[in-house]
Amino acid sequence: MAQIELSSAVKRYGSVDVIHGIDVDIKDGEFAVLVGPSGCGKSTLLRMIAGLETVSDGEIRIADRVVNDLRPKERGIAMVFQNYALYPHMTVRENMGLSLRLSKVAPDTIRSKVDDAAAILGLEALLDRYPRQLSGGQRQRVAMGRAIVRDPAVFLFDEPLSNLDAKLRVKMRTEIKALHQRLKTTIVYVTHDQIEAMTMADKIIVLEGGHVSQVGTPLDLYDNPRNRFVATFIGSPSMNILPATTGENGTLVLKDGARLSIGHRLPAGQQVDFGIRPEHLSLTDTTDNALSVQVVVTEPTGAETYAVTELEGTEVVAVLRDRVDLASGSRVHFAVDTAHCHLFDPTTGNAIDRDPGLH
Repeated sequence: MAQIELSSAVKRYGSVDVIHGIDVDIKDGEFAVLVGPSGCGKSTLLRMIAGLETVSDGEIRIADRVVNDLRPKERGIAMVFQNYALYPHMTVRENMGLSLRLSKVAPDTIRSKVDDAAAILGLEALLDRYPRQLSGGQRQRVAMGRAIVRDPAVFLFDEPLSNLDAKLRVKMRTEIKALHQRLKTTIVYVTHDQIEAMTMADKIIVLEGGHVSQVGTPLDLYDNPRNRFVATFIGSPSMNILPATTGENGTLVLKDGARLSIGHRLPAGQQVDFGIRPEHLSLTDTTDNALSVQVVVTEPTGAETYAVTELEGTEVVAVLRDRVDLASGSRVHFAVDTAHCHLFDPTTGNAIDRDPGLH
C-alpha cells in the first residue's frame, strides 16, 4: 500500500508560511496532480513529500508510516525532475541502473530490471547511447526508466514535460498515463498546465497561495468549481466572469442592462459574479436571454472558432462549433445555456447556490 496522507502540513521559511496547514489524502494507486499558478507552493509540497524539504509543522505519512524525519531514500519514492538530471558521460543503461549499483544490487539483477524498464518505455534500441544522442522525449523516458527500476511505492513528477515542445508534450502525457495504468503505482505529479492536469489525473489538487482551493476529479472541478479561482483556472479558454445583480423572478441584470433568466432563487438586488464557460455560448439572432457583445477578434482553430468579444469593458470568449468570420467591431448576440451557468460571491469568490430555498 502506498497511500499518502498530509495532515496540517506546514512549510515555513523564517517567519513566512508558504504552505498553510494542508490536509490531503492520496489513495494507493491514484494519479494525483498538484496544479496551480507559479508560486502557489505545488513544487514545495512535492519536495516535502520527497524529503527534499523539511516539514515545519504537521505530518506526512507514506504507506501508513510517518516520514517527516526519514531521508528521501528511506521513503520508498522515486522522483522525475524537469531537467531529466542524466549523467552525460554514462550510457542510457548506466544512467538507468545507477541507483541500483549504488545500492550494491547484483549485476544480473540490475541488467534484468533495466531491460524490463526499457521494454516498458520502448528504449531497448537506445540502451548504449549517451544522453546527447537522444531527443528531449527520449531523455524524459530514460529519467522515467531510472525511477521504474527502483520499484518505488510512489512516483513523484516535478513538471516533467515543461521543457518539451507542444506536440511532444501531448505524446508524453499519453505515455505517462499509460505507464500509470500498467504499473498501478501511486503518482503525485506537479504541473502549472491545467490541460495536463485535466487529461492525466484521477484526482486534482488545486493550490492557491499555499492553500488547497479544491480537490476532486477533473470533471467535478470543471463542472462544479467551489470558487471563482478554480472556475477560471480549470478550463481553456477559462470561464467568463461578468458582474451582475440579481433581479426578480430568477433573472440577472448585467452591466449593460440586459436581463438573463437563469432560474435562481436568490433575493433581488444581490451583487454576484456570473460565470459561463465559452462552450456554453452560441450565436443567436435574438436579444432574448442573450449577451449583446462587440467582436474584438476571431481565432479559427479548424474544428472550432474562438470569438473574443467585449461586454461593457469585460472580455467574453465563446467557443463556436461552426467556422464563422465575425468582423472586428461588429455587434453579435450570444445565447446562454442557463443550465450550465455559475454564480460567485464578488467579495469572497465562493460559489453561490442558485437554489438556496430547496435545501
